[in-house]
Amino acid sequence: MSTLTATPARPAPRLRTRRHHSVARPRRSPLLTVLTALVLVYSLVPLAWLLINATKTQEDLFSSFGLWFGGSFSLWDNVVATLTYDDGVFVRWFGNTVLYVVVGAGGATFLAILGGYALAKFDFPGKRGVFALVIGAVAVPGTALAVPTFLMFSQLGLTNTPWAVIIPSLISPFGLYLMWTFASEAVPGELLEAARIDGAGEFRTFFRVSLPLLAPGIVTVLLFTMVATWNNYFLPLIMLRDSSWYPLTLGLNAWNAQAATAGGEAIFNLVITGALLTILPLVAAFLLLQRYWQSGLAAGSVKE
Repeated sequence: MSTLTATPARPAPRLRTRRHHSVARPRRSPLLTVLTALVLVYSLVPLAWLLINATKTQEDLFSSFGLWFGGSFSLWDNVVATLTYDDGVFVRWFGNTVLYVVVGAGGATFLAILGGYALAKFDFPGKRGVFALVIGAVAVPGTALAVPTFLMFSQLGLTNTPWAVIIPSLISPFGLYLMWTFASEAVPGELLEAARIDGAGEFRTFFRVSLPLLAPGIVTVLLFTMVATWNNYFLPLIMLRDSSWYPLTLGLNAWNAQAATAGGEAIFNLVITGALLTILPLVAAFLLLQRYWQSGLAAGSVKE
């Protein structure tokens, strides 16, 4: 009688498993981390220098290290001196800048909303020509149009007036193109058709249905136009002669140039403090509108 002998079971082969990187745990790139750190340092070092040196007196600016505090903390004294120097002309320049931003950047955003929505949702003869014109306008730098704009405004008698800065700021080809592309994806055509079937007119459909959907794009365009108008320097430089209509960029440059003029007073501490006060509204605007801006940049990135 034969006996059966059991053979030992072979161990199951070990399967090689690939390490998958999910969205929750993305793969880390050391090179990308280093590049991001360099960009962060490049962006924050000038701000740190500005903040640190705004706390120094005129003497400490030249006797202390640029990235460290001086012997005395004079931030509040510099702020008060900046706001009161030359009968408070800095406050006047600040008000001029706010005027240019509210009317110029606000008007440019409004026109970009209307034009972009119309180009995205309505068909009309010559639409391709308008598209080519907008793309061409985006490619043309603003400095190339400064001299022709000055000659035209001088013939109209508008130079050395606020309108010489406000009217050119109302035109934003990039904002128009951005709203055009955003409205094409953010506002479904079926939703507009449903509103029209329910009896809503075009104005009511735009303000009640489309405008809330366009809010992220509106904030994005508003931030771009606001920053461009707030930091505008070359256009006011050739348009304005009266210092009472200067924006902050031109006014601070005039303060900085005082040291090079005969009998001029060097006020570098006020120039640095004024530059710090100039960027604070922009920082506040970005922090307050950040969530709308981020949602606007991500809109249309996922296909349903």
